[in-house]
Amino acid sequence: MSNSYTQLIYHFVFSTKDREPRITEGRQRDLYAYLFGINEGLKAHTYRIGGIENHVHVLTSLPRTISVSKYIEQLKSESSGWIRREMVFDKWPGWQNGYGGFTVSWEDKEGLIEYIAKQKEHHEKEDFLSEYRRLLNENGVVFDERYL
Repeated sequence: MSNSYTQLIYHFVFSTKDREPRITEGRQRDLYAYLFGINEGLKAHTYRIGGIENHVHVLTSLPRTISVSKYIEQLKSESSGWIRREMVFDKWPGWQNGYGGFTVSWEDKEGLIEYIAKQKEHHEKEDFLSEYRRLLNENGVVFDERYL
């Protein structure tokens, strides 16, 4: 085979350190735009970015040349540096060390785009920790409660 083709869609979720509510509504769009720019620089396709004051969801396709761990490292470190330099959010604690990463089928992509777009409404009914547990369980991830 002379060419390589991939369609790898990922749903990433990561929170602020200690889930502190620092991503204020007034500047959320600025953060999402910055994350979008990082994605473009990495040649990743952005389907949707969203969240609320203590976490972010990113739905993306990664190029075959970048690993998941390298992608997350760059996304979080570059965005955190920008937030600190530009003083985007007051008392920025940084991002939590870990993250959730899940593969998504092409058929499920549109539903997840809608889900991420409606995070504010969704979190009126379910807090982030409950959502994160649910996502881990739905995706068959074995986890230790102590590290959530």
